[in-house]
Amino acid sequence: MKPDYKNWMPKGMVLTAAIATAVFGLLFIVFGCTGIVSGALKTVLFIVFLIGTVVGVCVSLWMLLLYRAFSYNGKRQMSRQIIEGITEYVDLPDGGVGLDVGCGSGALTIACAKRNPNASFIGVDRWGKEYASFNKPLCESNAGAEGVKNVSFGRGDATKLDFPDESFDAVVSNYVYHNIPGDRQAYLLETLRTLKKGGTFALHDIFSKSRYGDMEAFVRKLKDMGYERVELIDTTNGKFMSKFESVWMELSGSALLVGRK
Repeated sequence: MKPDYKNWMPKGMVLTAAIATAVFGLLFIVFGCTGIVSGALKTVLFIVFLIGTVVGVCVSLWMLLLYRAFSYNGKRQMSRQIIEGITEYVDLPDGGVGLDVGCGSGALTIACAKRNPNASFIGVDRWGKEYASFNKPLCESNAGAEGVKNVSFGRGDATKLDFPDESFDAVVSNYVYHNIPGDRQAYLLETLRTLKKGGTFALHDIFSKSRYGDMEAFVRKLKDMGYERVELIDTTNGKFMSKFESVWMELSGSALLVGRK
């Protein structure tokens, strides 16, 4: 059995966009190119459904390209590259415990657990309707397929984690917080709250100023709070993706926040 980590661009979203495009195209033909309606109404419908069709085609193609790029089984396999790249920063002591916030299909949790076989990892996620195919049974199935037993999964809220302060030797996350409205720097601090003294963190997200504010100032804040070796590493310069890919995929600002408490 092989693991199924799904795709960060869900197939359902791609199909929905394609169906919506087809509907607009059909309406364009029926009402814009036939004699069913006439006059000003026909002109309006022609323009509206033509715009809808063109936009739908563009969005559908963009989603399809994302789906191909993020596929774990395709040629590009960007998802795999990102997961493995984050994992390289995670080393736990024997008997240590790590936390993956927003574990999705379990890819990062499992990769970190494989790298640290004498420790264990917990993956939490709310598994919302946007990613309906991601769930706890899928994570557990993927762990079984990978032969990884030092993991567990459960529901969790990134804005208010149900763990005491300093519970984990490492905390990780990938492309989670930018999806949550509100003070995203506060969400990072909530995750770091659960990190033990001496523990490491590796948090990857789209840290653009429009989403997070001044992240350089946030790095300085962490250092003032006593965190060590805090770095904000650009992952769009060839580390995880090229600049061009980051632009057309709308991932500009992607970076890895790493350090030690």
